[in-house]
Amino acid sequence: MTDQPIVLDVKNLEVSFHTYAGEVRAVRGIDFQVKAGETLAFVGESGCGKTVTAKAVMRLLKTPPAEIKETSSILFCGENVLNMDRRRIRTLKGSDIGMIFQDAMTSLNPTMTCGKQIVESLRIHTDLSRAECKALAIEMLRAVEIPNPEQRYRQYPHELSGGMRQRVMIAIALAASPKILIADEPTTALDVTIQAQILALLEALQLKEKAAIILVTHDLGVVASFADRVQVMYAGKIVETGTADEIFYQPEHPYTWALLRSIPRLDREDESELYSLKGTPPDLILPLVGCPFTDRCDYAMQICREEMPPLHSFSETHGCHCWLKHPLAPNVSRPV
Repeated sequence: MTDQPIVLDVKNLEVSFHTYAGEVRAVRGIDFQVKAGETLAFVGESGCGKTVTAKAVMRLLKTPPAEIKETSSILFCGENVLNMDRRRIRTLKGSDIGMIFQDAMTSLNPTMTCGKQIVESLRIHTDLSRAECKALAIEMLRAVEIPNPEQRYRQYPHELSGGMRQRVMIAIALAASPKILIADEPTTALDVTIQAQILALLEALQLKEKAAIILVTHDLGVVASFADRVQVMYAGKIVETGTADEIFYQPEHPYTWALLRSIPRLDREDESELYSLKGTPPDLILPLVGCPFTDRCDYAMQICREEMPPLHSFSETHGCHCWLKHPLAPNVSRPV
């Protein structure tokens, strides 16, 4: 992927929500890039800022109460998304960047047939005639491996299974051949067999369309088999980043250790209790001093409570924010 062009370049992204209780700083100055044809995964607990980041890229956050700070920069193929007018944003959503939302049942329109919802997207983002849109919609349903696409075209969302609805969502997102596909928890409500089918479908469509994919999930099992690079988020910040192999086989941040230890593993012979991370994430209304993971970390030091750790790099692709990587820190080995 090193020779592929950068299609999305995000720098110092800060997103806040203004509430009656105060300003909630949901995303706190994160940087990342996405190249054509690669899959970048955002992982972390619920509330860490993954979905907010994805919606900020798509300009889907309602303002107010949301606010993307002026110092933030979101460049799509060199064009600043935050400076786009309403008409350009309309073309960005769907034709340039597609999104698969978390719950297909609530994201699809229950009053429209599945086929008409795909046609609607095509009518907005292409110059095709109504007949051509219908033919392409049926072809998209066939492409996402829905049986009897002509029949499914005329059916409503409630008449389909959860896996079928998710495939319809994918068809809508890919209808206008976007350069980036954002998949927000695309397999959360599905059983493991359907999950595998959806991921295999996304991978096949990615190879065909050459689209980049941003995968938002808390399921590390999904990430292991699907992502090229991984960003681990906690309390609105990226605490570790690396390739999938680096994150799974050479993790460096205690939070990443905790996430990996909480996954059931077939290669473990002992029958010890599965690891559970104690405590709760910090209140994002309060100012965070030092490392946000300090209160839940088994290896926290005094410096962790006083200053945010700098980025420690281990390779061109792998780095983390943790004081344990400082030369003067005690030598702590990764728990098995």
